Amino acid sequence: MRVTPEEWTEAAEGGEEEGAAWANAARAERKTVFDARQAKLDATIALLTNKVEQTVARDDPDPKALACYGLLVRDWDAAGVRDERLWLRFVDGRPVSAITTQFLVWCCDRLAARGKTALLLVWDNASWHLSKEVRGWIGEHNRAVKQEKAWVRIVVCPLPSKSPWLNPIEPKWVHGKRWIVEPAHLLTADEIAGRVCAAFGCLHEPHLTLHEEVS
Repeated sequence: MRVTPEEWTEAAEGGEEEGAAWANAARAERKTVFDARQAKLDATIALLTNKVEQTVARDDPDPKALACYGLLVRDWDAAGVRDERLWLRFVDGRPVSAITTQFLVWCCDRLAARGKTALLLVWDNASWHLSKEVRGWIGEHNRAVKQEKAWVRIVVCPLPSKSPWLNPIEPKWVHGKRWIVEPAHLLTADEIAGRVCAAFGCLHEPHLTLHEEVS
């Protein structure tokens, strides 16, 4: 369903119920398009990766899992021009609450260096986002910011469950998967991280760990 500006105007003039109906239709269309693109991507990746048999040696030095935290940073200058960039940090392992808070510290430090005072954080309902540890840390962080009147306050905007099409970073992940897929051989962790950073124009920062503080 494609809605023209004229149709939106007619819906607005038609009252609250009609306007809500148009908004619901637009959201449904976005979900349909997102699901179709995701299904096509999954099918393409499955086709490519099934062309060769890929096995991992028992003595393979790579981590068993490699996770990537990302923040899509959008801000506007005085002239109203939008700047957009993706900040990435990898984790040798799976994402957990203690790593999430390290990533947030790193993001706040970078934002503070750019003169920002608040981070409007839109994210989904992943357990490492909504855990008691993360929520408690954000609360303590914001209280400290208020008392000291410095650093960057975090304002969390949680998305509804199972609604990736509402998350502006999701299309980035979809395209990123397409850019780095490799049917010829099994990529190492360094190769994956290097390809991801190259695709998004990011520096390959040191990986976050549970044993070290973010520098």
